[in-house]
Amino acid sequence: MSAADAEALARVAWSALVEPGDSTAGALVRMLGAERSLRLVTGPGPVQAIRDACAADVHADDSLADGLADALVVALERWRPRFARADPERILDAATAVGATLLLPGDPEWPAGMDDLGEHAPLVLWRRGRPRGDQPPVVSRPCLSVVGARSNTLAGAEACAEITSAAADAGCTTVSGGAYGIDAVAHRVAIAARTPTVAVLAGGVDQLYPAGHVELLGNVGRQGMLLAESPPGTPPTRWRFLARNRLIAALGHTVVVVEAAARSGALNTAHHAAQLGRPVFAVPGAFSSPASVGCHRLVADGVAQLAVYAHDPVRSAVAVHSGVDPDDTPTTLCSATVDPETVRVVDALGRRPITVVEVAERSGLSVAAATDTLALAELQGLVERRVDGWVLGAAGRSGPTGRRA
Repeated sequence: MSAADAEALARVAWSALVEPGDSTAGALVRMLGAERSLRLVTGPGPVQAIRDACAADVHADDSLADGLADALVVALERWRPRFARADPERILDAATAVGATLLLPGDPEWPAGMDDLGEHAPLVLWRRGRPRGDQPPVVSRPCLSVVGARSNTLAGAEACAEITSAAADAGCTTVSGGAYGIDAVAHRVAIAARTPTVAVLAGGVDQLYPAGHVELLGNVGRQGMLLAESPPGTPPTRWRFLARNRLIAALGHTVVVVEAAARSGALNTAHHAAQLGRPVFAVPGAFSSPASVGCHRLVADGVAQLAVYAHDPVRSAVAVHSGVDPDDTPTTLCSATVDPETVRVVDALGRRPITVVEVAERSGLSVAAATDTLALAELQGLVERRVDGWVLGAAGRSGPTGRRA
């Protein structure tokens, strides 16, 4: 067996040994490697063995090694009951049985954002679904994480659909958690738009939860992918949902909270994102709506920016993915003082291409005026010219009238 294979098998074993986000395991693997650290932990005198290994490693940080050895005493009490289940061959067989594949740090399709989690990063990821043919990995696109209340309002569902549709138009991958409410709206809109979507699960990739979303999650896997850090067979639990939220935050180049009550789990995702330096947006709601209290608090506390238009978080995700500071990118959204003829031609367009003559007829402009106005709107990104006619551009779908086609 090669060293790389041994290291991979050790990471698989670690994924069954520890709970998601275990910082002691993460630090140990980062310092000594998965295979070596697993051998020492499961061998005799593990605490002293770890101290000796760190002392012999010229690259080890002495103060970090001392702290790690102290934390190891407590961690071993958590891990020992699971030593027998840390059988990588059995875990890989279970993954194969459900069509899941293993992703490791350094793999071409490993989401780079996961590395920002440091010692809390997943040791492995399990995936169901992948791009077809020559399509690029779904996480190589700009990724927008969309989260919110399970008991959403109609206004929340509409806002989520607007944002996810704008993300699809911009070529973004939509990331969410597969739950009821806002998560489900985000996944369904992405599927309807035929763009990739990722559901991050709190248990194994074979644990399709909630039960009412088995069909939806199956569709997500076919069009995008299901991701989990726990091995197949691991049931979802309350603490795993909370741990899962950090992955949703890390996957997204930007996170948007559509609706959140005062104690919503979506707030946990938003705070993870803020700690990682991801831009966070919150959609405002009615002052009296309990479903919007969390969003308003995020803005009031400076954790999130206010999402004024559906395209705001999308523009941010695209900018971060491109390595550009979102604050430095000029907005193409128009204000209420935009040229009225531009408003009229934009309002005349939809997703189906139409000719200049049809634009003139719908807008009440002459053909010559419609032609000139379309040319101006094209420069602003409000409209796009295609072989068979004109359609709304990415910016036009969120302005200047605030109407989406």
